[in-house]
Amino acid sequence: MGRVSQAQAQENRRTVVRTAGRLFRERGIDGVSVADIMAEAGLTHGGFYKQFESKEALVVEAVAEAFAEQAETLRHYRDQPDRAAALAAFFGSYLSPGHRDDPGPGCPTAGFGGDLAREEHETPAREVYAKGIDRYSRWLGSETEPDLVTVSTMVGAVILARATAGLEISDRILEAARQALTPGRRDSAAAE
Repeated sequence: MGRVSQAQAQENRRTVVRTAGRLFRERGIDGVSVADIMAEAGLTHGGFYKQFESKEALVVEAVAEAFAEQAETLRHYRDQPDRAAALAAFFGSYLSPGHRDDPGPGCPTAGFGGDLAREEHETPAREVYAKGIDRYSRWLGSETEPDLVTVSTMVGAVILARATAGLEISDRILEAARQALTPGRRDSAAAE
């Protein structure tokens, strides 16, 4: 079998990174082997080390790619003419049973948080993750006033809802966070 072209090698790499990001969010970083990733990507296990130095290097790229994908989603909401309606739609989608039940394509903040919390401090993956959270909080707030409270509320609600999926409280957690974050509701509660 001949060598793949440089363009095909780059496409294979992108496929591996995206596949890894999805699988890591679904099963956890330690729950996915290199062989699992390569099989899911439709590539040979041996090809992995031609593309990546290590699984840890792949984790860094997968986290970065997941946040880049999230930025594309956020652009869609940001470009809407009515910011309050766009935020309400975003919160509705984010704090939904669908997002809770399908972590693979979901939020990298919620999807990688538990795994990266167990890593040593100042690892490359943690640094990429922290930058992603910072950009996310600035999208929800502003460059000068990032909204870490909203990010924390959303991510915490999704993690709690996933941990209690199948129980009645899971839906209540999502609904409570949605109600607390919906722009009109939040503004009227602050005025009281």
